[in-house]
Amino acid sequence: MAKIFDAAEVAKHTSADDCWVVLYGDVYNVTEFLPSHPGGSKIILKLAGRDATEEYDPIHPPGTLEENLPPTAKLGSIDPSTIPKPAADGIQEAQQQEGPPKMQTLLNLDEIEAVATKQISQKCWAYYYSAGDDMISKSFNNAVYKQILLRPRVFVDCTKCDTSTTLLGHKVGIPLYVSPAAMARLAHPAGERGIAQGVSSFGALQIVSNNASMTPEQIVEGSLPGQIFGWQLYVQNERKKSEAMLARINKMDDKYKLICLTLDAPVPGKREHDERLSNVGADLPVVSGVKAANEGNRPGGGGVGQQLFFGTAADLTWKTTLPWLAKHTKLPIVLKGIQTHEDAYLAAQFAPQVKAIILSNHGGRALDTAPPAVHTLLEIRKYCPEILSRIEIWVDGGIKRGTDVVKALCLGASAVGVGRAALFGLGAGGSEGVQRTFEILKAETETCMRLLGVEKVSQLGPKHINSRAVERDVYDGDAGLEKLGLWVKANL
Repeated sequence: MAKIFDAAEVAKHTSADDCWVVLYGDVYNVTEFLPSHPGGSKIILKLAGRDATEEYDPIHPPGTLEENLPPTAKLGSIDPSTIPKPAADGIQEAQQQEGPPKMQTLLNLDEIEAVATKQISQKCWAYYYSAGDDMISKSFNNAVYKQILLRPRVFVDCTKCDTSTTLLGHKVGIPLYVSPAAMARLAHPAGERGIAQGVSSFGALQIVSNNASMTPEQIVEGSLPGQIFGWQLYVQNERKKSEAMLARINKMDDKYKLICLTLDAPVPGKREHDERLSNVGADLPVVSGVKAANEGNRPGGGGVGQQLFFGTAADLTWKTTLPWLAKHTKLPIVLKGIQTHEDAYLAAQFAPQVKAIILSNHGGRALDTAPPAVHTLLEIRKYCPEILSRIEIWVDGGIKRGTDVVKALCLGASAVGVGRAALFGLGAGGSEGVQRTFEILKAETETCMRLLGVEKVSQLGPKHINSRAVERDVYDGDAGLEKLGLWVKANL
């Protein structure tokens, strides 16, 4: 018979030499696990001697305990009647009682984000909202779209509008996809599967984060026939972990249609909002960029983002990584995080293994003042436009309106991704909030296309926009392609 502990007994075990925690009603001795915890030992010690389920559950997919702790670590169960009741938070309690408004009353993505901010925890908001350093790239990602003007045509029959298109040969109902964004269950228990349910009626692609809070199998469970997904890959220092995950995804190729290899964050950026409101309190030392003297070589006190990056490989190269990937999956590769025309050109040389690239600065969360996707797209049009017909180019970052979507498509993008918008939609109203987010963007996209005099996505082009104000700020140096030994004169 399993032993039953009372909370007072568990509370005695709070040191690095004797550390117990309660998870899902069971008591675990995690002392031996402390040195190898990806987030560092201080994260666990902060929770030692008490119920850590609320902090643990939204961040760790099912099976994590079994994978990392031996059966002997489970000591027994906790007597729930002995657990102290937490002090009531009057403000949060009032917000929860009030509940969110009806999703159909929300008219734009800013309103959805405002509702989500009231519903989700502070640590969740800080993780989603945060970006690198002064958040200049995050802000500029959206601001740059406002500098591009539209050129509407008149006396055009605009009764028909078709937003469907194809991505990597798969038909989708809208050129809008869910960018990989981690930890959806921080916002809502429905998690990544709730996002899948929210976008299902739009026939939209969802790229699932490598750091999702649900398993890849759980996320696609119950999805509609024909609904497609991609799997984001952060290559791990322990390559066998990545190889094992690729093997799992390969077996689900009826749902997962691509591998999205993220390249724009080989190391985590310094996200100060996230670190101040880390998942176990604001009194832990800040260690990304400013490393405490007593910290080891791991993100021991940073925010959620810092913890997730532990173990991520920073040694990826064109020469070694793509051949390695080819050995472990036959799925199409999408390279995420291209930020210069030189790297876009390099990526095109690896077609047909590489089928698409995503122009992205990681939502402004990695290198602050890195260029927005619009700048990189204009660079490509200027220096190596031939790759637009060789591989698909997708963009993400800063999308708030359907007009933003259309402007990106006019510049040559095949698809446009949203990450935070999906998470905030989930936080505002679960799968219904995600559905409302995509409903708004689709309606705004259709309105924009109609007013431009365009019936189909394929008809959108540079003639429908004036990007002159942005072009003034685009990189204007040497093409650099000859120096790389790659240049082959384009047959334009």
